[in-house]
Amino acid sequence: MNKILLSNRAHGGRRLPAHLHALRVTTAALLAAGTLICLPAQAAEEAEGNTLRLGAGVGLTSRYSGSDENVVGPVLGIDYQMQNGFYASTTRGIGWGSKTGDLQYSLAVGYRGERKEKKESTFTGNSGSDKLKGMGDIKGSFTAMLSTSYTLTKWLSLSAMVETPLSQRTNGTAIHLGAAGTLYETKADTLSLGVTASIGDSKYLQTYYGVTAVQSGNSGFAAYKPKSGLYAVSTELSWVHQLDKNWSVTSLVGAVGLTGDASKSPIVKRKVSPNAAIFVSYSY
Repeated sequence: MNKILLSNRAHGGRRLPAHLHALRVTTAALLAAGTLICLPAQAAEEAEGNTLRLGAGVGLTSRYSGSDENVVGPVLGIDYQMQNGFYASTTRGIGWGSKTGDLQYSLAVGYRGERKEKKESTFTGNSGSDKLKGMGDIKGSFTAMLSTSYTLTKWLSLSAMVETPLSQRTNGTAIHLGAAGTLYETKADTLSLGVTASIGDSKYLQTYYGVTAVQSGNSGFAAYKPKSGLYAVSTELSWVHQLDKNWSVTSLVGAVGLTGDASKSPIVKRKVSPNAAIFVSYSY
């Protein structure tokens, strides 16, 4: 649970699927502090050969979902997209995607990061929180991710993504429903707005927002058992400036609001958290 996933509209001015704007960014912000960005790839039918995208910058988010501490760290990303639809990415995982008309879809194996019960500093930045002492670590899990998006108009798309763990099955399944729209667009600049609603099953809510009797005894937090349901709504405003056919700069600012049983968790110290980033990417 420690990645920042940032999207970047780039390369030739083509429009990217809504889920790359509304989901790749905002779902990451729900998962709190981190170091990786998602550099999206075009659908197989649109790609002109294989493409490699690299990105680097700096980002801000909360230390964990519900934390009242912010963390600033480096953001790095690599994304390789093949013309036949297969891709390998630091955040999209390894998978395949295609499209039929205005409907786009993909299936991938990815990784959902861990959550530590203490602050840790590594070469990728800071993670964990001392305020979770006694809660134990949440182990990372490999996940199956099924994504789909539908372009309603040139300026508006709807999307959905289901992520379910293949390992650490008790970490639970989450569903992210998004909408993304282009507010302003020129040859060099694009201003976009994305909104995402996230729903978790009972295992997901218990893992990331619940407190078992054992955890309560170790941490001092009151025991808490949340129910499945809507747990967060997030929004993101992004601005992409295309420097040339290869280079672009992306700036974004957004917020994540916890809701439902998640917002009532004893470990939640702040219901609304900011996230922001700026990074440069190169595509070829």
